[in-house]
Amino acid sequence: MNETIKILIEIAYMVSAVTFIYGLKMLSKPTTAIKGNIISGFGMALAIAVTLFNPVIKSYEWIIIGGLIGTVIGSIAAIRVPMTSMPGFVAFFNGTGGLASMLVGWSDFHVNYTGAGYGAYTLENIVLILATFLAMLIGGVTFSGSMIAFAKLEEKMRGKPILFKGQQIVNAIVLGLSILIGILFFVSPNGSLMYPAVILLIILAYILGVLVTIPIGGADMPVVICLLNSYSGMAGCASGFVLNNTVLIVAGSLVGASGIILTAIMCKAMNRSLTNVLFSGFGSSEGAISSAVKGEVKSLTPEDAYYVLEAARSVVFVPGYGMAVAQAQHVVKELADLLEKNGTEVKFAIHPVAGRMPGHMNVLLAEANVPYDKLLEMDDINPIIDTVDVCIVVGANDVVNPAAREDPNSAIYGMPIINSDYAKTCFVLKRSLASGFSGVENPLFFKENTRMIFGDAKQTLTAIINQFKEAQE
Repeated sequence: MNETIKILIEIAYMVSAVTFIYGLKMLSKPTTAIKGNIISGFGMALAIAVTLFNPVIKSYEWIIIGGLIGTVIGSIAAIRVPMTSMPGFVAFFNGTGGLASMLVGWSDFHVNYTGAGYGAYTLENIVLILATFLAMLIGGVTFSGSMIAFAKLEEKMRGKPILFKGQQIVNAIVLGLSILIGILFFVSPNGSLMYPAVILLIILAYILGVLVTIPIGGADMPVVICLLNSYSGMAGCASGFVLNNTVLIVAGSLVGASGIILTAIMCKAMNRSLTNVLFSGFGSSEGAISSAVKGEVKSLTPEDAYYVLEAARSVVFVPGYGMAVAQAQHVVKELADLLEKNGTEVKFAIHPVAGRMPGHMNVLLAEANVPYDKLLEMDDINPIIDTVDVCIVVGANDVVNPAAREDPNSAIYGMPIINSDYAKTCFVLKRSLASGFSGVENPLFFKENTRMIFGDAKQTLTAIINQFKEAQE
């Protein structure tokens, strides 16, 4: 009877794996993303349900308690966390996934070490020992690294890179010690020194996660989130081998692989290597208005901006992190609707690394019910942007900085940008002339066709909307 149940469980796991793959494919398109999420969720629910019928489970008390606690925390978070805090939320969840994998590795080691031991070097035991080590190491790095990323994204700590002398040497020493413990674990998993060594491994993993994350600045957070997401997947895959759980291996592999692919896409979008992102300390210098930036800033009031927009035949919005901070996505949508009602063609240009996580701007605009077909990628908008009457930059900075295109000495030179300055007129909604997270000054502010509209983006857009409404009365 037990063998029959095990076979049925494995079949259910394969069905779940298929739903994960199919759901992941559907997530690649906005029109099918919701269905893909539901299908994948169904697959996970099926996997959890059939796991509870596993004959090895003798007691359900802790499973029920853990499930209830997780359900309460997840439900509250899903309801209360605003879309603007989604990057930090994702980073936090990456960390909890890493912590879970680390605890699985630690639990398995504890059970084996204090019990009968790991036994002979069979292929099964070799895989188990290696997977246990990787689950603890990668899981620990993911947890502490994600907590640092969460703190930076939520501004609990400074977003600038934190660097110190000999940092790479310290990182190498910590990683080297971790690998040394892994070798010791593989050679003598039942040795008398192994228990304190594994405790040291977990501590080193936490330290390594902090050390590899603090040198990364706020501008590189989209890459970091992708990478940590990949780490959590790899740790989950390792814990799947520890538990001999097929669906966990498949799910972890999918997350790990997709995270790496997305990391590569983000790096390509910034024209930088992953090594440069992780170790350059990009944006560590404090920016001020550079003497190399020449020109006169021309400002505009919301009332004057209304007259330009009222006559415009085409308008493109370029959102950035400032839109998230101002929570201006709904007024952006309202202004877009008024412009379209006035006969203006409206589009939204989305840079791949705008915001603090991949798809951050897409998520915010989706929350405001902006149609997907109005969102254009950078490669689609740039060829036609010189025909646009008005380009409205809402809180974006580095992703529209012409220095990336014009100044070979700039730190962001070569990074693909949205060519907002090519539009006939460019409105920049910003609180000040301060540089972005990269610390690089923006010559866009001084371009002949640029008009700065200083102040809170939400208040500025609301003032323009009021002008439209008054004119229609």
